[in-house]
Amino acid sequence: MNAVIIGGGKVGWYLVKTLVARGHSVTVVDDDPRACERLAAEFNITVICGDGTSLRSLADAGAERAGVLVAVTGQDEENLVACQLAKRMFSVPKTIARVNNPKNERAFHALGVNEAVSSTSIIAGLIEREAVASSIKTLFTFQRGDLQIVEVDIEASSAAVGLAVKDMRLPEHCVLVSVIRGESVIIPRGDTVLEAGDVVLALTSPDRQEALNRALGGRKRRS
Repeated sequence: MNAVIIGGGKVGWYLVKTLVARGHSVTVVDDDPRACERLAAEFNITVICGDGTSLRSLADAGAERAGVLVAVTGQDEENLVACQLAKRMFSVPKTIARVNNPKNERAFHALGVNEAVSSTSIIAGLIEREAVASSIKTLFTFQRGDLQIVEVDIEASSAAVGLAVKDMRLPEHCVLVSVIRGESVIIPRGDTVLEAGDVVLALTSPDRQEALNRALGGRKRRS
């Protein structure tokens, strides 16, 4: 996933560190030359020293190719403008804004920002969830226990096609709940074999989603 981050302060630095470690492509825009120098020296990323609310800076950052733009400056108005420009001028599919004043959260949603949050860890999680391949979707998140019910589409190229559940390398703490096959709902057992076109519902934790997606939705290895 190509991510553009507006703001290279503490929150921006944390997001860069997290996303780069997980293999994502990151570009940062910040108007503080010292912050830009620090990020460029520490990470192998593109850093644009400029205004995140400027069309030119966003274009230089490759906003037109971004899958997500995250605005995490200390100014709510800057974060809002950056997200609106990303949506309207560059058609960025996903925008996430840091909200410094919780009272502004409702306004951010009303003005088209996809996600408006105040916690850095939540922001990182939202980016990761969006970066996971589209074959996996989060249907429900439990408030307690840090668990989710997710839906995974099993395509013809999926690694799981033709495998019995007992032979799959499912990550720990992931449980297959049901398999929807046409008009039928199957409760999976160890000998249940997945077919192309199946839809699998699974119980997992957010940090296991990517591993689950690789096990079920990833492509078969070529022989």
